[in-house]
Amino acid sequence: MAHKILIVEDEPEIRELLAFTLSREGYDVLEAETAEAALVKMDGRMPDLALVDWMLPGMDGVELARRIRRDEVGSDLPIIMLTARGDEPDKLKSFASGVDDYITKPFSPRELLARVKALLRRSGAPENNLLEACGITLNLDSHRITIQGNDVHTGPTEFRLLELLMRNPDRAFDRNQLLDRVWGRSVYVEERTVDVHILRLRKLLKPFGLDRTVQTVRSVGYRFSPT
Repeated sequence: MAHKILIVEDEPEIRELLAFTLSREGYDVLEAETAEAALVKMDGRMPDLALVDWMLPGMDGVELARRIRRDEVGSDLPIIMLTARGDEPDKLKSFASGVDDYITKPFSPRELLARVKALLRRSGAPENNLLEACGITLNLDSHRITIQGNDVHTGPTEFRLLELLMRNPDRAFDRNQLLDRVWGRSVYVEERTVDVHILRLRKLLKPFGLDRTVQTVRSVGYRFSPT
């Protein structure tokens, strides 16, 4: 299993073809028929990449891309626009909405896979679904943590929290951002819950001398800083 990819396409035949092509390549595929359904699926756990059709019922793909980009949670999500509209003004409008790449229909499965792989590489998505820093290894498939060669057991919330911080080294997140990305907007928890889980994470790292990698940023929140 590799990266999680969200397909937003209202035509069942095209959606099924995209899902088959990506699944056969080992990607974990999510599907949505509308932009509104896509936003629901992205709540709590963002995919590694989104394939978005321009001509969607209701909110179209361009507006969906704008919505994602305006939201702090999805501001860095790689997006590929799929459309039959290949004129230059349409391409410029698409890129102005914040998408990273543009594929004109019809396209071959090989071209699609090449674009997906290239964009995942540029976005810094981890190879083989492993995140590694400071002797810490997160296996995103098995949800296992290894620190300095030792298997370490923790809860799913601490795992997701550490994953987010390690994916964004030296980036400070405030508590609301951490709540949105780790717990999801559909779940109500108090801000101090973040502090409790940060303490648990530091306790997990302390025996290995790595608790200081999870740093407090005064008046902001927390960050992961490799040493």
